[in-house]
Amino acid sequence: MRPEPSLSLVLPAYNEAAVIGRAVAEAEAALGRLFEDYEVLVVDDGSTDGTALLLTDLLPRAPHTRLVRHAANRGYGAALRTGFEAARAPLVAFTDADCQFDLLDLGPMVRLAAKYPVVAGYRADRKDPWRRRFLSRGYNLLARTLCGTGVRDVDCALKVFRREVLADLLPESRGFFVNTEMLTRARLLGHAVTEVPVTHRPRLGGESKVSLREVPRTFRTLVGFWWREVVTGRRAEPVTVLQTRVATAPTPSAAPRPASARRPSSAPGLPVGPRGRRRGAA
Repeated sequence: MRPEPSLSLVLPAYNEAAVIGRAVAEAEAALGRLFEDYEVLVVDDGSTDGTALLLTDLLPRAPHTRLVRHAANRGYGAALRTGFEAARAPLVAFTDADCQFDLLDLGPMVRLAAKYPVVAGYRADRKDPWRRRFLSRGYNLLARTLCGTGVRDVDCALKVFRREVLADLLPESRGFFVNTEMLTRARLLGHAVTEVPVTHRPRLGGESKVSLREVPRTFRTLVGFWWREVVTGRRAEPVTVLQTRVATAPTPSAAPRPASARRPSSAPGLPVGPRGRRRGAA
Protein backbone atom coordinates (compact mmCIF):
# COMPACT_ATOMS: atom_id res chain seq x y z
CA MET A 1 0.00 0.00 0.00
CA ARG A 2 1.39 3.40 -0.98
CA PRO A 3 1.68 5.62 2.11
CA GLU A 4 -0.61 8.64 2.31
CA PRO A 5 0.64 12.26 2.53
CA SER A 6 2.09 13.46 5.80
CA LEU A 7 -0.13 14.09 8.82
CA SER A 8 0.07 15.78 12.20
CA LEU A 9 -2.11 14.13 14.87
CA VAL A 10 -2.99 16.25 17.91
CA LEU A 11 -3.79 14.44 21.19
CA PRO A 12 -5.03 16.73 23.97
CA ALA A 13 -4.49 15.07 27.36
CA TYR A 14 -5.58 16.03 30.84
CA ASN A 15 -4.98 13.55 33.69
CA GLU A 16 -4.71 10.57 31.35
CA ALA A 17 -1.87 8.73 33.10
CA ALA A 18 -3.85 5.47 33.02
CA VAL A 19 -4.02 5.36 29.21
CA ILE A 20 -1.51 7.82 27.75
CA GLY A 21 1.17 5.18 27.15
CA ARG A 22 -1.24 3.06 25.13
CA ALA A 23 -2.56 6.13 23.29
CA VAL A 24 0.91 7.09 22.08
CA ALA A 25 1.83 3.50 21.18
CA GLU A 26 -1.38 3.08 19.14
CA ALA A 27 -0.84 6.41 17.39
CA GLU A 28 2.76 5.61 16.46
CA ALA A 29 1.78 2.15 15.17
CA ALA A 30 -1.27 3.23 13.16
CA LEU A 31 0.33 6.32 11.63
CA GLY A 32 3.47 4.34 10.81
CA ARG A 33 1.34 2.01 8.66
CA LEU A 34 -0.59 4.79 6.94
CA PHE A 35 1.80 7.69 6.36
CA GLU A 36 5.22 8.34 4.92
CA ASP A 37 5.78 11.27 7.28
CA TYR A 38 3.85 11.92 10.45
CA GLU A 39 4.02 13.40 13.90
CA VAL A 40 2.04 12.90 17.11
CA LEU A 41 1.60 16.06 19.16
CA VAL A 42 0.53 15.35 22.74
CA VAL A 43 -0.69 18.51 24.46
CA ASP A 44 -0.58 18.01 28.22
CA ASP A 45 -3.17 20.46 29.53
CA GLY A 46 -1.75 21.01 33.00
CA SER A 47 -2.23 17.44 34.24
CA THR A 48 -1.73 16.77 37.94
CA ASP A 49 -1.61 12.95 37.85
CA GLY A 50 1.85 12.41 36.36
CA THR A 51 0.75 12.32 32.71
CA ALA A 52 3.60 14.63 31.64
CA LEU A 53 6.21 12.61 33.56
CA LEU A 54 5.04 9.38 31.92
CA LEU A 55 5.21 11.03 28.52
CA THR A 56 8.71 12.33 29.15
CA ASP A 57 9.86 8.80 29.97
CA LEU A 58 8.06 7.45 26.89
CA LEU A 59 9.43 9.88 24.29
CA PRO A 60 12.75 8.08 23.62
CA ARG A 61 10.69 5.06 22.47
CA ALA A 62 8.27 7.17 20.43
CA PRO A 63 10.45 8.88 17.80
CA HIS A 64 7.60 10.70 16.04
CA THR A 65 5.96 12.08 19.19
CA ARG A 66 6.37 15.58 20.60
CA LEU A 67 5.13 16.84 23.95
CA VAL A 68 3.69 20.33 24.37
CA ARG A 69 2.72 21.43 27.88
CA HIS A 70 0.40 23.94 29.47
CA ALA A 71 1.63 25.00 32.89
CA ALA A 72 -1.98 24.98 34.16
CA ASN A 73 -5.23 23.49 32.93
CA ARG A 74 -6.67 25.76 30.23
CA GLY A 75 -9.42 23.57 28.79
CA TYR A 76 -10.00 21.14 25.92
CA GLY A 77 -10.44 23.80 23.27
CA ALA A 78 -7.30 25.64 24.33
CA ALA A 79 -5.31 22.39 24.21
CA LEU A 80 -6.53 21.68 20.69
CA ARG A 81 -5.59 25.16 19.52
CA THR A 82 -2.10 24.81 20.97
CA GLY A 83 -1.68 21.53 19.11
CA PHE A 84 -3.06 22.94 15.85
CA GLU A 85 -0.67 25.89 15.97
CA ALA A 86 2.29 23.57 16.62
CA ALA A 87 1.39 21.14 13.81
CA ARG A 88 3.72 21.01 10.81
CA ALA A 89 2.04 18.74 8.24
CA PRO A 90 -0.32 19.77 5.40
CA LEU A 91 -3.04 17.61 6.96
CA VAL A 92 -3.91 17.93 10.65
CA ALA A 93 -6.09 15.50 12.61
CA PHE A 94 -7.05 15.23 16.24
CA THR A 95 -8.36 12.59 18.57
CA ASP A 96 -8.68 12.18 22.33
CA ALA A 97 -6.06 10.40 24.43
CA ASP A 98 -8.58 7.89 25.82
CA CYS A 99 -8.00 5.22 23.11
CA GLN A 100 -11.68 5.09 22.10
CA PHE A 101 -10.96 5.41 18.37
CA ASP A 102 -9.25 3.07 15.90
CA LEU A 103 -6.71 5.35 14.27
CA LEU A 104 -6.51 3.18 11.15
CA ASP A 105 -9.78 4.92 10.24
CA LEU A 106 -7.59 7.93 9.43
CA GLY A 107 -6.63 6.17 6.18
CA PRO A 108 -9.98 6.58 4.38
CA MET A 109 -10.53 9.94 6.07
CA VAL A 110 -7.29 11.32 4.66
CA ARG A 111 -8.16 10.07 1.18
CA LEU A 112 -11.42 12.03 1.39
CA ALA A 113 -9.47 15.12 2.47
CA ALA A 114 -8.18 15.37 -1.11
CA LYS A 115 -11.72 16.45 -2.04
CA TYR A 116 -13.18 17.85 1.21
CA PRO A 117 -11.19 20.26 3.38
CA VAL A 118 -12.92 19.04 6.57
CA VAL A 119 -13.56 15.34 7.21
CA ALA A 120 -15.53 14.57 10.38
CA GLY A 121 -16.05 11.13 11.86
CA TYR A 122 -19.26 9.93 13.47
CA ARG A 123 -19.46 7.07 15.95
CA ALA A 124 -21.41 4.43 14.02
CA ASP A 125 -21.79 2.10 17.03
CA ARG A 126 -21.16 4.33 20.00
CA LYS A 127 -19.91 2.59 23.15
CA ASP A 128 -20.62 5.33 25.70
CA PRO A 129 -23.19 4.90 28.53
CA TRP A 130 -26.83 5.47 27.56
CA ARG A 131 -27.11 8.75 29.47
CA ARG A 132 -24.22 10.31 27.59
CA ARG A 133 -25.62 9.07 24.27
CA PHE A 134 -29.02 10.57 25.13
CA LEU A 135 -27.56 13.96 26.04
CA SER A 136 -25.38 13.91 22.94
CA ARG A 137 -28.36 13.24 20.69
CA GLY A 138 -30.20 16.25 22.12
CA TYR A 139 -27.13 18.47 21.84
CA ASN A 140 -26.53 17.47 18.22
CA LEU A 141 -30.13 18.36 17.38
CA LEU A 142 -29.67 21.81 18.95
CA ALA A 143 -26.34 22.36 17.17
CA ARG A 144 -27.80 21.42 13.79
CA THR A 145 -30.89 23.57 14.37
CA LEU A 146 -29.23 26.70 15.74
CA CYS A 147 -25.80 26.64 14.14
CA GLY A 148 -26.37 24.51 11.05
CA THR A 149 -23.44 22.19 11.73
CA GLY A 150 -25.11 19.65 9.44
CA VAL A 151 -23.41 16.63 11.02
CA ARG A 152 -24.96 13.91 13.15
CA ASP A 153 -22.12 13.65 15.69
CA VAL A 154 -20.50 17.06 16.09
CA ASP A 155 -18.38 16.07 19.12
CA CYS A 156 -16.86 12.94 17.60
CA ALA A 157 -13.16 13.28 18.44
CA LEU A 158 -11.75 12.10 15.14
CA LYS A 159 -11.50 14.80 12.47
CA VAL A 160 -9.09 15.71 9.67
CA PHE A 161 -8.47 19.23 8.35
CA ARG A 162 -6.47 20.61 5.49
CA ARG A 163 -3.94 22.96 6.94
CA GLU A 164 -4.94 26.00 4.88
CA VAL A 165 -8.57 25.66 6.03
CA LEU A 166 -7.64 25.04 9.64
CA ALA A 167 -6.04 28.48 9.73
CA ASP A 168 -9.58 29.90 9.33
CA LEU A 169 -11.10 27.63 11.97
CA LEU A 170 -8.73 27.88 14.93
CA PRO A 171 -10.96 27.65 18.02
CA GLU A 172 -11.46 30.45 20.47
CA SER A 173 -13.59 28.39 22.87
CA ARG A 174 -11.58 26.96 25.74
CA GLY A 175 -13.98 24.14 26.63
CA PHE A 176 -15.91 21.35 24.95
CA PHE A 177 -17.85 23.69 22.63
CA VAL A 178 -14.83 23.66 20.34
CA ASN A 179 -16.20 21.13 17.81
CA THR A 180 -19.45 23.04 17.32
CA GLU A 181 -17.51 26.28 16.93
CA MET A 182 -15.17 24.90 14.27
CA LEU A 183 -17.82 23.13 12.18
CA THR A 184 -20.15 26.15 12.33
CA ARG A 185 -17.34 28.40 11.10
CA ALA A 186 -16.58 25.93 8.32
CA ARG A 187 -20.19 26.27 7.13
CA LEU A 188 -20.24 30.05 7.44
CA LEU A 189 -17.00 30.32 5.44
CA GLY A 190 -18.21 27.89 2.78
CA HIS A 191 -15.71 25.08 3.46
CA ALA A 192 -17.10 21.71 2.37
CA VAL A 193 -17.50 19.10 5.12
CA THR A 194 -18.02 15.37 4.75
CA GLU A 195 -18.94 12.96 7.56
CA VAL A 196 -17.90 9.30 7.68
CA PRO A 197 -18.51 6.43 10.13
CA VAL A 198 -15.62 5.51 12.44
CA THR A 199 -15.03 2.75 14.95
CA HIS A 200 -15.73 3.58 18.61
CA ARG A 201 -14.49 1.56 21.59
CA PRO A 202 -15.24 1.61 25.32
CA ARG A 203 -12.88 3.65 27.47
CA LEU A 204 -10.33 1.28 29.00
CA GLY A 205 -8.93 3.48 31.74
CA GLY A 206 -9.08 6.88 33.35
CA GLU A 207 -12.22 8.98 33.58
CA SER A 208 -14.18 10.99 31.05
CA LYS A 209 -13.69 14.73 31.43
CA VAL A 210 -17.25 15.45 30.24
CA SER A 211 -19.65 15.60 33.21
CA LEU A 212 -23.24 16.70 33.79
CA ARG A 213 -21.85 20.00 35.09
CA GLU A 214 -20.78 20.79 31.52
CA VAL A 215 -24.35 20.59 30.16
CA PRO A 216 -25.70 24.01 31.26
CA ARG A 217 -22.35 25.68 30.59
CA THR A 218 -22.18 24.29 27.05
CA PHE A 219 -25.83 25.17 26.43
CA ARG A 220 -25.20 28.80 27.41
CA THR A 221 -22.14 28.89 25.18
CA LEU A 222 -24.11 27.42 22.28
CA VAL A 223 -26.92 29.98 22.55
CA GLY A 224 -24.48 32.89 22.90
CA PHE A 225 -22.43 31.74 19.92
CA TRP A 226 -25.58 31.24 17.83
CA TRP A 227 -26.76 34.78 18.57
CA ARG A 228 -23.40 36.47 17.97
CA GLU A 229 -22.06 34.62 14.97
CA VAL A 230 -25.08 33.08 13.24
CA VAL A 231 -27.89 35.58 13.87
CA THR A 232 -26.06 38.91 14.04
CA GLY A 233 -22.76 38.00 12.37
CA ARG A 234 -21.93 38.22 8.69
CA ARG A 235 -23.39 35.21 6.93
CA ALA A 236 -21.60 33.21 4.27
CA GLU A 237 -23.16 30.94 1.69
CA PRO A 238 -24.26 27.67 3.34
CA VAL A 239 -22.43 24.51 2.36
CA THR A 240 -24.03 21.09 2.03
CA VAL A 241 -22.61 18.49 4.38
CA LEU A 242 -22.16 15.29 2.43
CA GLN A 243 -22.41 12.07 4.42
CA THR A 244 -20.13 9.47 2.90
CA ARG A 245 -20.27 5.77 3.62
CA VAL A 246 -16.77 4.39 4.00
CA ALA A 247 -15.85 0.92 5.21
CA THR A 248 -14.14 1.19 8.57
CA ALA A 249 -12.33 -2.16 8.51
CA PRO A 250 -8.55 -1.70 8.46
CA THR A 251 -7.02 -1.94 5.00
CA PRO A 252 -4.42 -4.72 4.72
CA SER A 253 -0.97 -3.31 4.43
CA ALA A 254 2.61 -4.30 4.41
CA ALA A 255 4.45 -4.73 7.68
CA PRO A 256 5.54 -1.43 9.21
CA ARG A 257 8.93 -0.22 8.13
CA PRO A 258 11.54 0.41 10.78
CA ALA A 259 11.65 3.98 11.98
CA SER A 260 15.10 4.42 10.51
CA ALA A 261 13.72 3.75 7.00
CA ARG A 262 11.15 6.51 7.19
CA ARG A 263 11.84 10.09 6.33
CA PRO A 264 12.02 12.38 9.36
CA SER A 265 8.67 13.81 10.38
CA SER A 266 10.01 16.90 12.05
CA ALA A 267 10.61 19.15 9.03
CA PRO A 268 8.92 22.47 9.67
CA GLY A 269 5.90 23.39 7.56
CA LEU A 270 3.94 26.55 7.05
CA PRO A 271 2.74 27.88 10.40
CA VAL A 272 -0.94 27.92 11.25
CA GLY A 273 -0.99 31.47 12.50
CA PRO A 274 -3.52 32.66 15.10
CA ARG A 275 -6.22 34.93 13.78
CA GLY A 276 -7.27 38.14 15.42
CA ARG A 277 -9.89 37.86 18.14
CA ARG A 278 -13.47 37.97 17.01
CA ARG A 279 -16.05 40.08 18.70
CA GLY A 280 -17.46 38.15 21.66
CA ALA A 281 -15.57 34.88 21.34
CA ALA A 282 -17.21 31.85 23.01
